[in-house]
This record gives sequence, C-alpha cells and structure tokens, in this order.
Amino acid sequence: MVTVCLNAAGTIAAAVQSVADQDWPAVEHVVVDGGSTDGTLQVIERFRPRLAQVLVGPDRGIYDAMNKGLAVATGDVICFLNADDAYVDAGVLRLVAGRMAQQRLDAVFGDVAFFHARAPQRVVRRYRSGRFSPRALAYGWMPAHPALFVRRAVFERHGPFRADYRIAGDFEFIARAFGAGTLRYEYLPQVLVRMQTGGASTAGLRSTWTLNREVLRACRENGIRTNPARILLRYPFKLLELFQK
Repeated sequence: MVTVCLNAAGTIAAAVQSVADQDWPAVEHVVVDGGSTDGTLQVIERFRPRLAQVLVGPDRGIYDAMNKGLAVATGDVICFLNADDAYVDAGVLRLVAGRMAQQRLDAVFGDVAFFHARAPQRVVRRYRSGRFSPRALAYGWMPAHPALFVRRAVFERHGPFRADYRIAGDFEFIARAFGAGTLRYEYLPQVLVRMQTGGASTAGLRSTWTLNREVLRACRENGIRTNPARILLRYPFKLLELFQK
C-alpha cells in the first residue's frame, strides 16, 4: 500500500485512517511526501506508529513518487491510495486479498465513487471499472487506479511507472502490463474507494487535453492501435456515469 502526497493537510488524515481501519491484518502502508509545507507532515506524524515507512523529499512528479514507494514496499500485492481518497469500509483489503488468493489472480479491481469536498456524502459520479478489458485500452479505458490491486510480480515483470508521463503514467503501466491479455484478473462490481474530485486527471480542460495526448502516446508506445477519435469515444460513457450512481 503506497500513498503519495504533497501539501495534502486537509485530506491525508482520512486516507491514512481508512487504511488503519482495515480489518485485514497484513497491511504495510508506505507514505511518500514530496516536501509538503502546509502541515501535512505533522498530520502524518500522528499516524507514524501505523505506518511502515514515511519517505520525505523532492521528486520528479507523481509517478516518480509512486516508484519511490514501490521500491521499498515488500508486500505481495501492491496498491496506490491517493491522499484525497479513502476506502469505503474496513473490509476492502480483506475482500480483495480473499479473491486474489482463491482465484490465484494477478490483479483485482473495483469501482470508485467521486464526491465534491463541499458535499462529501453525495456521490457525483461512479467510475465503473467493469468496462475495462485489454481491447478497451484502444479507447482509453482503464480500471480506476485507486481501486486496482496488482501482484508485485507484475511490476517485477513489466517495470515501474514511467516518470516522464505527467497524468497518464498509470494508464501507460496498465497498457504495458495488461495489453498482451495474459494477466489473470477479476472485476468486483462494487465501490471500493471514495475519491475527491479535482485531482490531476480531473482538474479541467487543460488536464483533460494532456491526459488524452498521453493516453494516445501510451497506446502507440505499447503497440496498441488507436487514434484520437477512438480515444474520445469514451466520453459519452463518462457522461452516463453522472446518472448511473
């Protein structure tokens, strides 16, 4: 379990607490802070006894920070919970660990519920990861990254995140790892993570433009045939998510 953060004093406590509340005993939580100046480190310090490691220092972006956490994590299954995300209940990791063990899976993923900071109890959109398949990569579809759990062996085989991506490094890794269609995975049709809007990939038109350019690049670099029009076809389905909560 890796959480990366930078100046997240207002949200990091809820994220870390949701991990501390898990009823699955074998949890190793690594926090990577890029050098916060807003009190984030003081919040993290309150949870220090529940954390395996806290790494503090500058990085070259979110995926470089994730790679730092990945490099020190020792668990058999790796997942990334952002500083403004939280697990929906205490049984998420137990559910995922059980499914991965029973089915001998390489990966498990579920859905994410988005909310606005001003109304945290109201779900404004549900990202349904069930639309994903290796063939859907050509349309820019991926499982919701905070609700994706992957065996360490997959990272060892395919490598870490590409730090030269700004927003779509998680998509690029999924294209690299899942693109060949050889991984054994399962979709859990339920919300596993609550996610606050306004992150790097949902922060406005400029971030959307950058995201789509990087998704197109990731497909081309990983031998997935696509084009800009095909990538944009996923947006009508995203609009439907606003009504299918």
